[in-house]
Amino acid sequence: MIIWMATISLSLFFNFTFTASAQEEGKQKTVIDPAVVKSIEKLGGSVRKIAQNENAVEIDFHLGRNQQGLRQFETGSDQTVAPPSFDDELKILKKLNNVVSLHLGGTDITDKGLSHLGDLNSLQRIHLENTSITDLGLVHLKGLKNLSYLNLYQTAISDKGLKHLEGLKNLKQLFLWQSKATPDGIKLLQKILPNVLIELGWETK
Repeated sequence: MIIWMATISLSLFFNFTFTASAQEEGKQKTVIDPAVVKSIEKLGGSVRKIAQNENAVEIDFHLGRNQQGLRQFETGSDQTVAPPSFDDELKILKKLNNVVSLHLGGTDITDKGLSHLGDLNSLQRIHLENTSITDLGLVHLKGLKNLSYLNLYQTAISDKGLKHLEGLKNLKQLFLWQSKATPDGIKLLQKILPNVLIELGWETK
């Protein structure tokens, strides 16, 4: 009996230790490398945890970089020096596995930059308003199954681009104000995704 109890105790101990170690290892995997944060900041972005006890983060570029590619937060006298190619440098995001919100509105991102977002499966919110993206770029978002919010306000996105969004079953809010989408295209998407709220601003479509 004593041997049996000892065996059970040891089994529970090692199981708990293994589980705790696995959980700790999982947490360690979501810790962001300071070098990655520094690279993002160099591009004009900021990285923030969404909550104190959460590992998930949001990355914001819209206040640090404009459509001319200039870093707006810099206070130096020379604002004409072009930073690195934003589209190419966005590949840094692939080093992260815990980004839930990404704000690229008003930046100089193009379809090429969107190609680096396709593997960010944790993404729930993306701001792309007031950018130069086109229908072709949205093909890179069609695999983001956790996406619930997408802002395409004041872009050239048309009905053709909306086709790439039809598989996003968790999409809850979509901004299409001042886009090129037509009433027929919007109606079709609404039928395929009945749970999405499509925001059209003050326009009636």
